[in-house]
Amino acid sequence: MLDSNNDLGAALFKTWSDKQRLEEIEKLVQGFRNGVPVGILCKMSETIAGNRKKAKKMLKQLLTAEERATAIQSAEGGMIPVVKSFLE
Repeated sequence: MLDSNNDLGAALFKTWSDKQRLEEIEKLVQGFRNGVPVGILCKMSETIAGNRKKAKKMLKQLLTAEERATAIQSAEGGMIPVVKSFLE
């Protein structure tokens, strides 16, 4: 069974190829461009990618430098360091 630090979605994403993961994160980026909060973009990207380092690489590939800067500026409170860790 799944341990307490894992969920069914994360287990499913582990079976996906890197191409599938990138395509799914690209859908999240489109959602972000249409109003999905940046915190959701970052945390879901991490879950799909498998770790923060891979998520950061994919987000840098999919978002322009201007979009990343705007996203960081839009973060509030405790989300600021989280968003910076993904998008800087």
